[in-house]
Amino acid sequence: MTCQSGTGNCYDNAMAESFFATLKLEAVRGQVFATRSEARMAIFDYIEVFYNRQRLHSGIAYAAPVTMAA
Repeated sequence: MTCQSGTGNCYDNAMAESFFATLKLEAVRGQVFATRSEARMAIFDYIEVFYNRQRLHSGIAYAAPVTMAA
């Protein structure tokens, strides 16, 4: 069985869709940003400071990604 990407493959974007759903829920839901720059900084801060360094991920035994890189 080969796994091909493209139209009709329901698993093609599953990881990206999961990440963006989490980003929307945890970082920007309910927020009103005055400028695009302000929104960009909030998203950068969420990903680089919280998501990659502090947030525990179930897919890696409830550890933070930064601890798995070491």
